[in-house]
Amino acid sequence: MSAPVRIGLLGCGTVGQAFVQAITEGGPTIERASGHRLEAGPILVRDPTRPRPGVDPALLTTDPEDVLADPEVGMVVELMGGVDPTSGFVRRALESGRPVVTANKQLLSREGDALLELAATAGTELRFEAAAGGAIPVIKVLRESLLAAEIDRLTGIVNGTTNFVLTRMRRAGLDYEAALALAQELGYAEADPTEDVGGADAAAKIAILSSIAFHTRVRFGDVPFEGIDGLHAEDVEIADGLGFAVKLLGVAELVDGAVSARVFPALVPHGHRLASVEGADNAVLLESPGAGEIMLVGPGAGGSETASAVLADVLSILGTQRGSFLHNALADAGRPIAPPGALRSAFYMRLSVRDRPGVLARVASALADGELSIETVLQQGQGDAARLVMILHEGREERMRAAVERISGLEDVREPPVVLHVIGNGDGR
Repeated sequence: MSAPVRIGLLGCGTVGQAFVQAITEGGPTIERASGHRLEAGPILVRDPTRPRPGVDPALLTTDPEDVLADPEVGMVVELMGGVDPTSGFVRRALESGRPVVTANKQLLSREGDALLELAATAGTELRFEAAAGGAIPVIKVLRESLLAAEIDRLTGIVNGTTNFVLTRMRRAGLDYEAALALAQELGYAEADPTEDVGGADAAAKIAILSSIAFHTRVRFGDVPFEGIDGLHAEDVEIADGLGFAVKLLGVAELVDGAVSARVFPALVPHGHRLASVEGADNAVLLESPGAGEIMLVGPGAGGSETASAVLADVLSILGTQRGSFLHNALADAGRPIAPPGALRSAFYMRLSVRDRPGVLARVASALADGELSIETVLQQGQGDAARLVMILHEGREERMRAAVERISGLEDVREPPVVLHVIGNGDGR
């Protein structure tokens, strides 16, 4: 029998319990396949009295020293989340020379470069596949299969909660509040879903993925984000009638040699690959001049799914020499961060207007001042209940923002315009 590898856990919620269960029930298979026998514990928790099916209560502790100072712990798995005090715990583990596996997107999107440098200095590993795509092995693909390929664009549906909500709004005709309540009832949304529906969760993941894809240190604060919490059911319905699905997207690309990373709700043509990704699934579409288009699809969340990605990282560490390429996962190639507004996009705009002569002409003139042109226009209703819906040709985001300010000031525009990004060209690309 092989010598055991003892894994100390920081946190034991849904994912932690699934991880312990995976190495317990799958122990013989893991040992045969990898040559390593994994054992869990000690396990740091806040409340040791909370039921944790499949986890031996004798392994639980409320003292971080039981994990961080135990000489028998050969590896640390961090699943407690948050930045403080988690950052200090992870740093101590790395400084001691022990490898760390984490699913903590918020920590990595803020301190990932510093933590990887610390791991390199200590001659150990920091791995984080589960932090950016759940069960989707996108980091492994970027750092191994596409290591020599130049990525020029990354587009992702990277939050399962919002994708589930938008799918129900489109398929079942639910309004936002009803769709979110259903997501919470089914366990796809937290009791406090603010980070998910507000876009912060997706922004943290896109910061990590764009850092790796473009070899640039993109941090959470470099990713402007919008969520779906202000989205109206009528816009989802209108978009569907025009041939689009609404998705919360993370988009990262090179703009004049700089990295632009954004999160926003967008209209995606029904023929586009991302439009068919529904429910709580996630997807990442990678575009490379050399490799073409590669799309990875799978569960973006869930205890067992995330635990499987954590376990894969554990086994990768045990199967490779220390000092692997992952130390350079957030290496800086010197590319700057593109300024806000540099992104080019097509746009959807819905206006509530008074039905008077010349309204459309004045709106078109305000758009033309920003070098923006109308591709499609749809007018509905009359009197004070008139509605204009437009699809605009591609233009710079900063010019669209300025045009919206001008249009909002027009006398016959009754409410601030609703504006969403539009991606793709309708041919499935």
